[in-house]
Amino acid sequence: MSNKTTQLNRRSFLKTSIAATAAASTFSIHSATAGESKDKVNLAIIGCNNRGRRIGQEAINTGMANVVALCDVNPAHAARFKEKHPDAKVYDDFRKMFDEMGDKLDACTVGTPDHSHFPISMRAIKEGVAAYVEKPLAHTFEECELLIEAEKKHKGICQMGNQGHSSSQRMQFKTWVEKGIIKNVRRVDACMNKGRRWHPWGNVQGYPAADPMPKGMNWDVWAGTAPLREYSKRLDGGNWRGWYDYGNGAFGDWGPHTLDTIHRFLELGLPYEVKANKLEGPNKFIFPMATTIEFKFAERGPGMPAMSINWYDGVKNRPPSPKEFKKGQKMPACGKAIYSDDLTFIGGTHSGKLSVLSDSDIKNDLPKIPAGKTNQNHMKNFMLAAMGKEECNSKFAVSGPLTQVFMLGCIAQRLGGTLKFDAKKQEITNNKYANKLLKGHAPRKGWEEYYKV
Repeated sequence: MSNKTTQLNRRSFLKTSIAATAAASTFSIHSATAGESKDKVNLAIIGCNNRGRRIGQEAINTGMANVVALCDVNPAHAARFKEKHPDAKVYDDFRKMFDEMGDKLDACTVGTPDHSHFPISMRAIKEGVAAYVEKPLAHTFEECELLIEAEKKHKGICQMGNQGHSSSQRMQFKTWVEKGIIKNVRRVDACMNKGRRWHPWGNVQGYPAADPMPKGMNWDVWAGTAPLREYSKRLDGGNWRGWYDYGNGAFGDWGPHTLDTIHRFLELGLPYEVKANKLEGPNKFIFPMATTIEFKFAERGPGMPAMSINWYDGVKNRPPSPKEFKKGQKMPACGKAIYSDDLTFIGGTHSGKLSVLSDSDIKNDLPKIPAGKTNQNHMKNFMLAAMGKEECNSKFAVSGPLTQVFMLGCIAQRLGGTLKFDAKKQEITNNKYANKLLKGHAPRKGWEEYYKV
């Protein structure tokens, strides 16, 4: 039997196993550790610098990874991994990597710029390779929708890297909703008030002038489906996050860590209206210096009335402090306040837990989180899912609609005004240009195939 046939048979088994687990009426977290399993996941690390290097190392730290491929548009970034994994093959183009090694891979981590998440993830799903993709899931509303469809069609094993969604914070929120502690929420104020890379740039009038290209850089693959422009340090090294064509600003960066449990367990779905209440330093090329964006969600059922989420970013653009705060006390630089009919809650991001601010006897009678379901490791959850032993906590069916909310917010940050959204038709009904931005720019020639599920 050929290696490819063996690998495909193994993938078929894993997909059948995870599908059966997901379909069960109750899902028990598998307690196996790497030491209890003789198997390992053949892993490709795609994006070997900065955040990509860190998530690749997280996968290695689980003890479940057999690193067989390293891919980065600047292969020099793979040197640290190559030193410890000398047998791993190094690539500067993920397409060539999948062409040559797709039948040898079980899983991959995708730690690349926002605009390149989509084509890499789509290729991995079609190859039957489990994909761990850093947040935000993709760069546009449509790309998220296509990834949701692809995960379902190809029975993909997929995880978005909002790490708190495998923590006790997720289980706390879920439990408090189930026990009626969190109910009748009317408003959420969420914020990210730290400085961003583009804040010192001022009023940008166009794309930056060319800088010398780093030796060995595959800039064409870096651009991927997005417009190809001359190399510049203001596009590379994390600076891409501030440009509309390549990043998703503070929203795409921190929204997944702040609003994930609110979106999931309050069953928000998609908003019917998005309004830019504040744009400080609006710009045609980069995200504003500060924004306040309001989302309106319809009633979903008993205990889930119509509600709004107000997003605040910008260093000085803090949300109003809850009335329960002491004089002079301010909202955290990154976090949220949740206002229900009876109680006010305060919380942070990632794995930060909620606290009840209101003066209430309920503080002494809060339900306990179910034993064995706290402080999971997000990457371990993914690696076990790649082995068919667990279900991904932030699969694309969960993280995709969450990310689509942020994509709508990014359009409001870019254009201002009020956007009316029809969730059933997935259309912005009152602004033709905004509606086109749900898809974004057309893919570059040669990259169209990734938009076919």
